[in-house]
Amino acid sequence: MTKTLSRKGTTVSEIVEQLADAIVAGRFQPGERLDEIGLAGRFSVSRTPIREALGQLAAMGLVSRRPNRGAVVAELSSEHLANLIEVMAELEGVCARLAAERMSGKARRKLEADHLRAGQMVRLGQSDLYWAHDTLFHAAIQAGAGNPQLGEMAALARSRLSPFRTDLFAQPARLAQSYKDHEMIVTALLQADEPRAERLMRDHILKKTATRELVG
Repeated sequence: MTKTLSRKGTTVSEIVEQLADAIVAGRFQPGERLDEIGLAGRFSVSRTPIREALGQLAAMGLVSRRPNRGAVVAELSSEHLANLIEVMAELEGVCARLAAERMSGKARRKLEADHLRAGQMVRLGQSDLYWAHDTLFHAAIQAGAGNPQLGEMAALARSRLSPFRTDLFAQPARLAQSYKDHEMIVTALLQADEPRAERLMRDHILKKTATRELVG
């Protein structure tokens, strides 16, 4: 079966995004070989960016390397996804706890202001804009933790799950719940309540990216 892949971009990140979307959507089947030459032709690039993209997809758990077969689409089990979610929740929870302790007053005020502006996105059902806001919201808290290595690990965990979360805010109820969760997290950060910030963030991640929503 011919796979339909657009050519909206030829950077490695764009190739990763398109291949990840195709894998999650089922256009590539588990165990199917991903031919470097064929993919290079479809994207009109050399094999080098294809290799880099496949390496990133392997780090995300979407691709496996097999002897004599090269890169193949990985088996995506519920257990695998549940483990990734657990890692993401723990890492972001620690980021929130440290941010409650270490985040500067200026950074806290900006986080609050950005959160309040996002309320309009929720009221208007602007899921794409809210998606971008959500990414920046979590990135700000990771930065506020004041530990670049921890922030990098949390960001990597988030990126490994991103292909499974493409329709996370498709329903208005999810938008509203996410905003409500953010409201409580922001309050905990403003009050420098470290245990509460950690617990709220962990619960937020586990609730928002429950395996049943990601795979079924």
